[in-house]
Amino acid sequence: MTAASVEDGAARAAYAELEARLRDQRLAPERLDTIQAAYEMAERAHAGQFRESGEPFVCHPLETALILTDVQMLDSPTLQAALLHDVVEDSPITLDEVNEAFGGEVADLVDGVTKLSRLSGHRQQGGAGGDARTQRAQGNAFQAENLRKMLIAMAQDVRVVLIKLADRLHNMRTLDALSADKRQRISRETRDIYAPLAHRLGIDSIESELNDLAFSHLEPARHRRIADLVASRLTERATGMSEALRALTDTLAAQGFAEAEVSGRAKSIYSIAQKVERYRDIGREFEDINDLQAVRVIVDDVQGCYAVLGIVHGLWRPLPGQFDDYIANPRESGYQSLHTTVLTSGGAPLEVQIRTAEMHRAAEYGIAAHWRYKEGAAGGQFDDRIAWLRQLLDWQRDVIGAQEFVDQLKREILVDQVYVYTPQGEIRELPAGSTPLDFAFRIHTDLGYGTAGAKVNGRMVSLSHTLRNGDTIEIIPSRTPKGPSLDWLNPDLGYVRTELARSKIRHWFRAQERSESAARGKQLLEREARRLSVALDPQHLAGLFGYQTADEFILALGTGQVGVNQIAGRIAPPREETETIHVRPSSGELSVNVVGLGATPARSAPCCRPMPGEEIIGFITRNRGVTVHRRDCRNVANEDEPERLMDVNWPDFEQKYPTGIGILSHDRVGLLRDITTLVSADHINITGVRDRHNADRTVTITLTVEASGLPQVSRMMSRLGDLPGVINVYRTSRQNTGGGWAPATEQKRRS
Repeated sequence: MTAASVEDGAARAAYAELEARLRDQRLAPERLDTIQAAYEMAERAHAGQFRESGEPFVCHPLETALILTDVQMLDSPTLQAALLHDVVEDSPITLDEVNEAFGGEVADLVDGVTKLSRLSGHRQQGGAGGDARTQRAQGNAFQAENLRKMLIAMAQDVRVVLIKLADRLHNMRTLDALSADKRQRISRETRDIYAPLAHRLGIDSIESELNDLAFSHLEPARHRRIADLVASRLTERATGMSEALRALTDTLAAQGFAEAEVSGRAKSIYSIAQKVERYRDIGREFEDINDLQAVRVIVDDVQGCYAVLGIVHGLWRPLPGQFDDYIANPRESGYQSLHTTVLTSGGAPLEVQIRTAEMHRAAEYGIAAHWRYKEGAAGGQFDDRIAWLRQLLDWQRDVIGAQEFVDQLKREILVDQVYVYTPQGEIRELPAGSTPLDFAFRIHTDLGYGTAGAKVNGRMVSLSHTLRNGDTIEIIPSRTPKGPSLDWLNPDLGYVRTELARSKIRHWFRAQERSESAARGKQLLEREARRLSVALDPQHLAGLFGYQTADEFILALGTGQVGVNQIAGRIAPPREETETIHVRPSSGELSVNVVGLGATPARSAPCCRPMPGEEIIGFITRNRGVTVHRRDCRNVANEDEPERLMDVNWPDFEQKYPTGIGILSHDRVGLLRDITTLVSADHINITGVRDRHNADRTVTITLTVEASGLPQVSRMMSRLGDLPGVINVYRTSRQNTGGGWAPATEQKRRS
């Protein structure tokens, strides 16, 4: 027999099984036709492809679809997408072709699953270089991003993840074909994410099998040991269980419940392993576990459930504290049932679960059983069942990265829950151990921010009070607007215990810090502009420092990502060396580039003392050549002969520029000596010094220096500011000092 015939035979047998199940469910013929068409496209796309297990590749999408029918997911677009979920990734068929053949709904589902598969594939192919630790870190990052996108996609259309769960379950069933490290990685991901997700969606059958398969690969020896212990115990108690089932069936028939379905159910190996762990923590052994099996009773209606409960308690003595009413108080996943544990006539404890047929379908098949194809969704009940999932869309906006998002998910969504009530009687689900503050943030973010106190069951309690099932919580808001307290984030105080509340509180403080940092950045920029006596444009500086907007630059300045002392260097960058021969000015003069003339001697205007980094303009005097002013100089703005102004710019070579530095300080012995020593050490020439003693025992010292540009002046001013007693250091000019420091001969002349 050829490989092609084996492939065709295996695939045809699997499809025949799928078709038989759908006919048994009385699926409409037109829907059967669309599913058959999807299978035929998948068969063509995967022709000649085989999985590592050796089976034809097309069997995998077929098994994925069969698993969906196992949980009563009979929505035809979902089954079509399940059959086609690998074709875009693993064959020449495009998404447009899927859309053309089966419509946008199926194409969107295929696209959602395909994107997740591509993320996983990218992670598998990447990381060829680097050490093992780096590759693990990269792998974790890809996994986190994969899971985040999966969960966000699920919040938008849960069917994408129903397909993904079925896909994962079949992969787990065939995991033996992979290497040991891949089996470990996939099993760990399955245990940590996929099985709890199936639990939250209420799909008990998938959750249980995923957990058991992951357990068998992660801890094979322990799995075998517990499986052997369970098999041995069940063999010992087989007779007692049979007698209990017979006694209960006969009693129910005598009491008018002859149609009730009574069956025994062994618990999964993984759930028993978990109970062994819990028992070990309290000093108990495997032999102390008495509920390895449970009896399930299925009746017609809710009234019958409570009637059967009374019959069971009349037949056997109930154990105190071992009763749970999940019908009156259903779990958030929608699970409903009565649970009780009784002591049978043989002296062995026995757990009994009582539910209706509808409750049983919901427990076994979860949200898949509630999907209504004709409406395209399951209405209000559907939305209620995945309300927790909708919160993911809000959470992912507040968290910083994918890994933090997944960590939140593991700590909050995939853990045990507590069910509490609002004052209006609405049920809210929270992680076990939650506090009133956690509850407030679950209701509304602003309510959490403004919480002043809380009542539980009508009594005032601390905000760190631990909530219990059935509590009614009333939040007392603050009378005046306020934000959260930093103490709320202190884990030792225990005010909040959910990641939702923590992320909202951190988000508030980040927003406050951003606002404060922006204000601080603006103040620093204004102070630097005054200190250097230059006009600083935030948008221009943003471009110099590589930021898109002025706001981003100001925020970076306020948070310290950009140092204030860097500004002078950016607005006056270092001169580039050039081989061009320039006319060097004589002492006391400058050289500037005049458009069309090149390097030209000029003088620095004493009214504004421009330096490189500042925009300049030339003024043609009548008998002293060109005088250089800052463009924002008042004398230029008020010039009544604008034709005498000309465009100039700074030359490429370094030269010395005169400027004035003002120093306000407490008067002390040795102050002037310290100032001149520091300035000289920076190779800056001092050409003039003046001092003025003030009435408040301070002194103002004004220096005239020759520096190479704003960067050198900025460094010198920073060092002067560190001298003992110095209060302020700033650039001076005739415009901002009244001209007291500049000699009269330097004043601007006109003729």
